[in-house]
Amino acid sequence: MSTTSTSRTGSRGRTASDRFVASSRLANNLQAVLVDLIELHLQGKQAHWNVVGKNFRDLHLQLDEMVDVARAASDTIAERMRALQATPDGRTDTVTTTTSLPAFPAGEQNTTAVVDLITDRIAATVATMRTVHDDVDGDDPSSADLLHAMIDDLEKYAWMISAENRTV
Repeated sequence: MSTTSTSRTGSRGRTASDRFVASSRLANNLQAVLVDLIELHLQGKQAHWNVVGKNFRDLHLQLDEMVDVARAASDTIAERMRALQATPDGRTDTVTTTTSLPAFPAGEQNTTAVVDLITDRIAATVATMRTVHDDVDGDDPSSADLLHAMIDDLEKYAWMISAENRTV
């Protein structure tokens, strides 16, 4: 006769109550990434609405693409947190007080300035991801895999957007 409870399921003998739950360190690290991603997509929209100047249309469209990537990434992180029984906090006051991104300037901004401003914000967001990466990987390699993909996407956008200001 088996001593395993009949309520256990799956090949590993885990029940729903045995599932992985984020440590406070993992939850805090994912929260730091979440607020930077939310702030990045909000600042990206601010730039999108207020950019003016040479190559306006190209940059305007690129900003929308970057915003979509950042918004999707923030949703992925928030949903990962929920899957791990952590509570994401994307409220505006939380984002404002805890983001590592500097404030975006008010009013119209020329395309050259926007390229630099947004490239710097993408770099700051990626820096947060890289800072928390090793701890996240130690706690939950699956969450670290999500960060890898996000870093790849955001660094690609930083390259593409910053190319607007490059000269050879």
